[in-house]
Amino acid sequence: MAKLHSYREGGRGIGAAAALELARLGAKVAVNYVRQAESAQAVVDRIRQAGGEAALAKADVRDPEQVREALDSIRAAWGDIDILVNNAHMSFVMKPVMGMQWEELAQKLNDEMKAAFTLTQAVLPAMTERKYGRMIYVSSNAADTPVPYMAAHGSAKAALEAFVKYVALESAPYGVTANIVSPGLVETEASSVTPEAVKQQLAAMTPMQRVALPDDLSGAIAFFCRRGEPVRHRQLHESERRHPYGLVPPADT
Repeated sequence: MAKLHSYREGGRGIGAAAALELARLGAKVAVNYVRQAESAQAVVDRIRQAGGEAALAKADVRDPEQVREALDSIRAAWGDIDILVNNAHMSFVMKPVMGMQWEELAQKLNDEMKAAFTLTQAVLPAMTERKYGRMIYVSSNAADTPVPYMAAHGSAKAALEAFVKYVALESAPYGVTANIVSPGLVETEASSVTPEAVKQQLAAMTPMQRVALPDDLSGAIAFFCRRGEPVRHRQLHESERRHPYGLVPPADT
């Protein structure tokens, strides 16, 4: 993987874990951020200290112009991008459906889909021209399994998953794959606002009786980035420990 270039969205949590794992495997990693420059820089520094190549990129991934400028900078330094890991965290309200305003639901739907749509359209043309590319989208099993107060999040992730299936269908003839990694609750800064009762309920639904950790996801993401015979489309539910390929053991085993 020494020549792979990865455009990451996110400098913390799942994003940081994935960036570190891809760099460990030899990828040149661009870590994107919007506000948390220090967190993103810390990931870049860790990669460089370990002998890898990494750079910062700053773009609101919902903004096509900002994304274009960031990608142009990456391409100027490293050449074409072979891997896209879409893990943009879009905030949402935690309310029951009956207590939610349409604008609150619409904001999450629009933010989630615009980020995925914008990034996909930005990298896919060059990938199809070269007949190679790997695109991984981080979703949530809230798209399939209803979780209290997560209607906005689950609905947006369900839309994302439908979108990725169409991307996979259209891009497969060109040697480009699109896959989903769909965890349950992951212990990150973003999930720290989740009520403790909800965390305990979700942990009780897993064989290990705990929520997922970012490192649990990094192996799954790296798996879909590999060269060789591609997986055309697969949806991997990491936190439920449903590992059809047997390649992503829990972090503490």
